[in-house]
Amino acid sequence: MATELNEQRISEALAALFASANIIFWHDIDGEFADVLDKLELDPVKVIRLQDTAALEVKRRIESDGDGRFLLYSNRAEPDPTADWLLDIRLRSHSFRADLTSIRLEELGLSSVALAPHIRARAKFLAAESRRNRLKRLLQPMDGAADVDRKMIAVTLRCDESDPLSLALQLLSGLSEGDAAIGEPPKAWSDLQGYGLEQAFWQLIKDTFGYESPEPSLADLLRRILVTDFARSLTGDPPEALAHLRLKHPSFSGNASVLAARWRSDLNRYRAYAGLSAAVAQDLRISELVSGYSAEDLLDCMTFAQVERRVIHDLKGRVLQLGGAAADSIQPLIDRRRDGHWADVRLGDDNDEFRAVASCYEALEAAADFLALKERHATGMTFANAEHAVQQYRGELYRFDQLYRHFHHASSLVEPMGWSVLHDLDSLIESAYSGWFIPMLSSAWASIVENEGGMLEHWNVNGLLPQQQFFNDHVANQLATTKRVYVVISDAFRYEAGEELTRELRRKNRFTAELSAMLSVLPSYTALGMSALLPHHTLAYKPGESLDVLVDGQPAATLDARNAQLGRYDGIAVRAADLMELGKTKGRELVGDHRVIYVYHDLIDMTGDKQGSEGKTFDAVSQTLIELNRIISFIINNLNGSMVLVTADHGFLYQESPLDQASKASLGDKPAGTLRAKKRYLIGRDLAKNTAVWQGSTATTAGTEPGAGSVDFWLPKGAMRFHFAGGARFVHGSAMPQEVIVPMITVRVSESEKARSRSVEVSVVGASSKIVTNKQRLDLIQSEPVSHQVRPRTLKISLRDGDTLISDEATVTFDSTSAVLAERIKQIFLTVRSGSYDRHKDYYLVGRDAATSVEVLRAAYRIDLAFSNDF
Repeated sequence: MATELNEQRISEALAALFASANIIFWHDIDGEFADVLDKLELDPVKVIRLQDTAALEVKRRIESDGDGRFLLYSNRAEPDPTADWLLDIRLRSHSFRADLTSIRLEELGLSSVALAPHIRARAKFLAAESRRNRLKRLLQPMDGAADVDRKMIAVTLRCDESDPLSLALQLLSGLSEGDAAIGEPPKAWSDLQGYGLEQAFWQLIKDTFGYESPEPSLADLLRRILVTDFARSLTGDPPEALAHLRLKHPSFSGNASVLAARWRSDLNRYRAYAGLSAAVAQDLRISELVSGYSAEDLLDCMTFAQVERRVIHDLKGRVLQLGGAAADSIQPLIDRRRDGHWADVRLGDDNDEFRAVASCYEALEAAADFLALKERHATGMTFANAEHAVQQYRGELYRFDQLYRHFHHASSLVEPMGWSVLHDLDSLIESAYSGWFIPMLSSAWASIVENEGGMLEHWNVNGLLPQQQFFNDHVANQLATTKRVYVVISDAFRYEAGEELTRELRRKNRFTAELSAMLSVLPSYTALGMSALLPHHTLAYKPGESLDVLVDGQPAATLDARNAQLGRYDGIAVRAADLMELGKTKGRELVGDHRVIYVYHDLIDMTGDKQGSEGKTFDAVSQTLIELNRIISFIINNLNGSMVLVTADHGFLYQESPLDQASKASLGDKPAGTLRAKKRYLIGRDLAKNTAVWQGSTATTAGTEPGAGSVDFWLPKGAMRFHFAGGARFVHGSAMPQEVIVPMITVRVSESEKARSRSVEVSVVGASSKIVTNKQRLDLIQSEPVSHQVRPRTLKISLRDGDTLISDEATVTFDSTSAVLAERIKQIFLTVRSGSYDRHKDYYLVGRDAATSVEVLRAAYRIDLAFSNDF
């Protein structure tokens, strides 16, 4: 032993003791270290050998040197207190032990000598100084043998926390998975076995989960934890085939749910959970076992991804069977599942399955709302006049286009998974949109377009600004009261997308956004629409066959040409991408003292107007909404913009399904005088009359100069196409509402309280603040309806002791728009971790914003599980 503890090690240990005491007793039984004593560097410590010095002499020497330091060494055991002549000195001194175990106890800061045999048995673990140092940081002086082992396990696993759930999570998440089976334990498991800690780990697991087995294994523990979590979250009886795998102890089984929930929400481990839970689900045939359960039965079950698929399948069936009547009943179910693990795109934004699950719910919601809207218009559509038609479209009919887009965009995000779950719903929605809504709208709209005195004869609608008057009647009016106006023009940004952007902008702090509309020029195509939006006195087609549109006699097709025209009005033109790349400082330099800045954005038209990419039109709309939000925020927050106008040159028609011959207008040969023929318009001069088409002159529909400055046009009626060459699903140019009713959004900055947006507040309902069961129901209420200024909020809610989780964590979104108080209440269940709780101490229900982690809810609770744990 003496050879292991050299003089330097003992000197260091004694020096550490003398730092806090002047007198140290060292009982070196059998004189094991007698030879070492003379070699120690202890100056100015005086060494007294008790076996060679009388007790009175010892006392005299100590008392005569009151400030001196003494090492009282003896080669005998410590005497009984009743026979100890030096007891008075011993009581005000420290003791030193020089055996390895004693030094380990001292080094680790453990106060119980009774731990010596246990420390001796852990010699292999304690052999490495690095492990001892990490262990020392976790230990407390009064720790017992089980505590020491638990913290040794934590050190071995390199786990920052030493509580049982953290240790189990570290090991289980390290299990490998492959070929739909649970593979080998992590290397750390072999290390535990090598240090003799395996039995201690299984005892800890038994005390935490009630798990015991003749042949325990991590794979078996994983199955039982997941099965228990699954069974506890079901409504109704769990499958009998899994009964033998459940953890039965009522006090401990809740810990399985706490562990599973914690694992699922761990940013560093959720991928491991996804893989391992999939392996367990396949092994246990979870898909078959849940096939008989309803969405309500599975509402709170987040254990397996297969549960999500069953819920989606169930809800899809209801939409197919009940149509729009299913909308109200499935919405709460969709909301709950979207707040759950497998649809949390914040957690798995790079995971195809997470994205696909969330998209399935978006598609189901859009489909149900679309069919409900269809049922409200089951009797058809009729318009009294053009003004009434526009009011109807802007009031509600645009939602058909919006919900159709939402459904197909969401459906496209499911395709990478190869799932067929939405295919029959896809057929239903496609039939309802392309086979019912578009023909119905076309027929009703035609009645106010083509009849005598119809829109083609005067092309204006009361209350709708003509596009060619945009600058003079809108921008110029704003400049009278505003230093600078930004105009953002997004090519083919149609009205339904503008409505969605307006809602999003209204939720931004200090932003106000008002949506109105303009009647685009006709034909509704880019060259004419972009020219009409510029400031001008005259608009005309260039004589001849070029069809160049001239603005005040000058071309306006390029950015440079538009910049030159705007320069005459103290303005500039810039591409949106170029403006964003400039950043704050250079962006301000570009803007300078200009009063009008036109910002051009082109993604929808660029994508849809090509045969190879037209199928991505709805993806382009979704991305455009993101980009326009960024552009507007950049202008306001970085360029000191106080007013931004957002509009488009035209809209578009789009359908997912290929068109058939019935959608092709009978045109035959191009008429004499044709200069350009597209799918939705034909332009020429002196075109003949033809009752099979809509026709007119741009002098009427765009304000171009009469005579040589205008052209004639033919348009296919309704949603027809002249030809299908190239892409035919994305089109624009004719006179359907989706093409010619374009959004005009006015965005302002305001310091008014009414313009300040805020998230909803949430509070706990009920007077009880005591928790007496492991599974606790809580009711939470949203303080006010969501509105333009009141944003929805998603909270992660849990019970905590300080900052330590003592329950699982529930995610809940508060987004109700209802004015009825009772309809804004949401119910959650939290599983309280088993353990000892002080019934006189406050624990806290804590709600943190899911996006920012800011705490927004805190309520004190007392926990008394004594009664429930008895049964």
